[in-house]
Amino acid sequence: MLLACSHVDKKFNDVPLFSDVTFHINDMERVALVGSNGAGKTTLLRIIAGELTADSGEITTAKDKTIGYLPQQLGYHSENSIYEELLEVKSEITELDRNIRNMEEQMQHVSGKELESLLEKYHRLQTEFEAKDGYACKSQIMGIINGLGFGGRDMEQCINTLSGGQRTRVALGKLLLLEPDLLILDEPTNHLDLPSIQWLENYLSSYKGGVMIVSHDRYFLDRIAEKVVEIEHGKAVSFTGNYSTYAEKKEQLRHIQFKEYENYIRNVKHQEEVIEKLRSFNREKSIKRAESREKMLEKMTPVEKPVETQKTMRFELTPEKTSGNDVLHVDDFSKSFGEKHLFEHISFDIHRGERAAVIGKNGTGKTTLLKILCELETADSGSAKLGTNVEIGYYDQEHNVLHDDKTIFDEIHDDYPDLNNTRIRNVLAAFLFTGDDVYKKISLLSGGEKGRVSLAKLMLSKANFLLLDEPTNHLDIESKEILEEALNQYTGTVLYVSHDRYFINKTATRIMELTEHKLLSYQGNYSYYLEKKETMEKIFLDTANPSSPDQKTVSEAKLNWKEQKEREANRRKIENNYKNAENRIQELEEQINKIDEETALPEYASDVAKLTELTRKKETLEAELNTALTEWETYAEELEALEHDTE
Repeated sequence: MLLACSHVDKKFNDVPLFSDVTFHINDMERVALVGSNGAGKTTLLRIIAGELTADSGEITTAKDKTIGYLPQQLGYHSENSIYEELLEVKSEITELDRNIRNMEEQMQHVSGKELESLLEKYHRLQTEFEAKDGYACKSQIMGIINGLGFGGRDMEQCINTLSGGQRTRVALGKLLLLEPDLLILDEPTNHLDLPSIQWLENYLSSYKGGVMIVSHDRYFLDRIAEKVVEIEHGKAVSFTGNYSTYAEKKEQLRHIQFKEYENYIRNVKHQEEVIEKLRSFNREKSIKRAESREKMLEKMTPVEKPVETQKTMRFELTPEKTSGNDVLHVDDFSKSFGEKHLFEHISFDIHRGERAAVIGKNGTGKTTLLKILCELETADSGSAKLGTNVEIGYYDQEHNVLHDDKTIFDEIHDDYPDLNNTRIRNVLAAFLFTGDDVYKKISLLSGGEKGRVSLAKLMLSKANFLLLDEPTNHLDIESKEILEEALNQYTGTVLYVSHDRYFINKTATRIMELTEHKLLSYQGNYSYYLEKKETMEKIFLDTANPSSPDQKTVSEAKLNWKEQKEREANRRKIENNYKNAENRIQELEEQINKIDEETALPEYASDVAKLTELTRKKETLEAELNTALTEWETYAEELEALEHDTE
């Protein structure tokens, strides 16, 4: 066993945060700590790391085992470059290497006993250097630098010039190089792009020590966790398995608890009714039976009502009007900031009902693309055209659309002056702002609270085209699930930037990846993107050697892609013709039925001219119906043939 938490309690201002928290972590075990915002996850990590003391209980670490802790927010200063900062972690090895090099230089100028003494010391230092894996030191540092997204000239940047998120990434790199026996990571993926998150997953999966993680990234937890410790209502419960297994077991457990409680209440009520009935007979025998049942009732073990889940957001996104089918057409967009080229000559279309996720490494221009579409930035070249009746709603990850000097209430009231006070309070209550909370200044809110205000404004906007920049940042898992449901039920169109792969997989109908200044599109969710990524990159990005034997294959692949798009267009055409023929058949059949009803009317029974006219009309309609049926059968066969071609 690596670490044990035994009956740990913690209060703040005499208000219990959690109590009797008990669990353990085994050697090389990967544990996820989950719970809603405010449950005490970070506090518990700080207690384990020794930064806080528990009110009672005990944290026990195995003898000679080390703990490394990465907090969410980390501010530190250094004049070192990123590479120098990470190299300092291995100062013992670099010092050994320096001594060995110096001794090699000295040995060229001495002889005799002095040389023998130096050789003895030299071999001893070399043995120590090898034992500490000194030869792999620099490659290990470079692997971590590249994995965390600081490759190339980035690693020469001075720490003091980095953003807070970048400094946290450097701190993570230093911690990984230290290789403690237990890694404690609080939201390690917050400042990482998708490639870096995937790299970290692989690194932690093969890490030769224990890992304890707090994260809202469910995909990450599914890949890493072997055990989940949940803090809920101040109590801790352990579940074996990854996050998905935990979520399933938790739901089953909750269902069982409610069933047991309902059965207990039903049994108590039944016994009380029987006792009351027996007493109403007012006979000695029935009273004794009633008393016997009362004793049985007193001996029954009470079943406590399961604690209701904590209040969560509740909202839905409803467009005020329906847009045209063509929502957005982007033609030949390019954007650079000085020598930093984000993307070049990208073109794409967004259609009504799509939920398109824009993904890519940090710095590829994902947020900039959304800002250009919202006219907060301008493209260097190209144009964007919105379709008919398209109204944009924008969610900014930095919440720059909010006003720091306003209260939450005024933020809503000033944008929607037609709403009365009661309606505004009801809307804010749906986003967990009640009582005097609505008068908090925006400047005093946490990231999660600002996110909820922005979502409230988004809901009220009634927009039919949502542009969302990292909408899940700062949301706990339960809030993410509510947002997922709202987006999946939304009848408008969504274009969003996110690095939350679980969220993308649940909501996206299309993936758009910004990579190498280009935009690659995948018609499917994140799982589909992973399946097709290698093929697509070979088709559209592998053009480094045009004279290579593979160039023909690449050209053929591009042609196949073009043919695929043509087939899709042909399929849509056939589907439209099929539907039109089907509608025409229904229309003709209704007209023929009306003529039959008219022919049967008594007033036309002896009107030969009218009956002749109706008969001719019916014959014409039946001829048209036969033609429509033939066309419908033809289109049906063509669709069936297309289905066979794709199997």
